[in-house]
Amino acid sequence: MTVNKTLGRPESLCDVPTLYCGGCGHGVAHRLTAEAIDHFGLRGSAVGIAPAGCSVLLYKYFDIDTIESAHGRALAVGTGMKRANPDLFVLTYQGDGDLASIGMCETIHTANRGESITAVFINNAVYGMTGGQMAPTTLPGQRTTTTPAGRDIAREGAPIKMAEMMAGFDGVAYSERVALYDPRQIRRARKAVFKAFEAQITNSGLGFVEILAPCVTNLKMTPDKAQQWVIDELCATFPLGVYKDRLPTENQATTPAAATQTATAECGSVTHAD
Repeated sequence: MTVNKTLGRPESLCDVPTLYCGGCGHGVAHRLTAEAIDHFGLRGSAVGIAPAGCSVLLYKYFDIDTIESAHGRALAVGTGMKRANPDLFVLTYQGDGDLASIGMCETIHTANRGESITAVFINNAVYGMTGGQMAPTTLPGQRTTTTPAGRDIAREGAPIKMAEMMAGFDGVAYSERVALYDPRQIRRARKAVFKAFEAQITNSGLGFVEILAPCVTNLKMTPDKAQQWVIDELCATFPLGVYKDRLPTENQATTPAAATQTATAECGSVTHAD
């Protein structure tokens, strides 16, 4: 019997053991990002920026140049790198505590300026590496080490919806929220990552993709239950879909006017850019 290999490790993904917890979504998100790097031939020009949190391990897994930034400052560092050398492909890979909390200032102003950068944002609704504290994306009633009785909207505010927020900035060319809970959603996530790359490649503005994934350690759940939590709870608060897509089409020489596509509230019922 002859077995033909149809899938392999992306060239941009290092062949090393993972340090992520079992059931964590970072491994799949890394693969999708590496596939995009390979697909667009960016391995020699890409620079990944790793901030604090679990995302800091970026340099262990990607066979590209990488640099670490201070907590939350990845997009500020990326701005400097891209402006100093416009030929670079600049990629940030950030978690919710980083991009949406301590780095919110850098995030919104980078988006507002329309920097030609690609941002991959992992939303697991908690500070994963630093002790399981409440993040800006923590769900109402969700227990964390800093909200042991559950997040109270009256006291801590409501979860911040980054994909919707980013879509509101003129400088953002693409904004989509995806998940990784089954093969169908992973294929959609792959497409979204590719589109976020295209935003930078076509110099259309900032490309942003938000990926919903569970933190099994801080949820204190098995991987299968954690994925069900993403479906039942996380997607209910953060609807999947394309929130903005103004990338040029094959028949357009210039970037079209901004057109926001609003996702439906039902998880799994998604508006995607084709």
